Amino acid sequence: MEKSLTIIVPVYNEEENIERIASALKNYQDSTDYLVKILFVNDGSSDESQTLIDKFCQEYPDFHYIEFAQNRGLSAAIMAGFDHVETSLAGYIDADLQTDPRDFDLLLEHIDDFDLVTGVRTGRKESFVKNMSSTIANKIRRAFTHDGMDDTGCPLKIIRSEVAKRIPMFNGLHRFLPAMVLLQNGKIKQVPVRHYPRIAGQAKFGLLNRLWGPLQDCFAYLWMKKKYINYTVKKRG
Repeated sequence: MEKSLTIIVPVYNEEENIERIASALKNYQDSTDYLVKILFVNDGSSDESQTLIDKFCQEYPDFHYIEFAQNRGLSAAIMAGFDHVETSLAGYIDADLQTDPRDFDLLLEHIDDFDLVTGVRTGRKESFVKNMSSTIANKIRRAFTHDGMDDTGCPLKIIRSEVAKRIPMFNGLHRFLPAMVLLQNGKIKQVPVRHYPRIAGQAKFGLLNRLWGPLQDCFAYLWMKKKYINYTVKKRG
């Protein structure tokens, strides 16, 4: 479908943010030229997140959800979103609204020429420790992947659905989406986007999984790169 986008929203215990993100996404849906659908992926929340998701999915026709039986992590939630997308493009945003859905338009300006466009958070509104750990993790990742990306942890991305569905996901690989697109000989771009402080709920990543986790995942990526199968069909008869 032309100019169609599904925005995937992973959710894990974000009851304080569901109403805010639903309202922001509905406003964006009404303002953009794209046909936009919303897909919440409830990653086994133990709070009232699902009750609120149900409410907004009943209220808005193009709001849908997937609910996991158990918590499986951010990469699994993103993978499930990719698996269920039916539009030509897939987007991704966190439920905490530290990025603005309106900035999807900044990414969409470039998607005709690229397979993935990712945001780069400017003026990040986080603690010194979080910013520093993220900077270190990104430098480590770039040394392994050579993807040229400055902020793969930015929770604002657009990717062609056909490309997304070919990505072999595993835990932690959400940090390597640009690198995995490059393995498909795809084209990637980063665009500055706005960033806001978290005003409700709690962050799901601490210092340990911002540094140690990405380091472990770099070795998983190298294994994946070595084993990755990529081919182009020249002709069928």
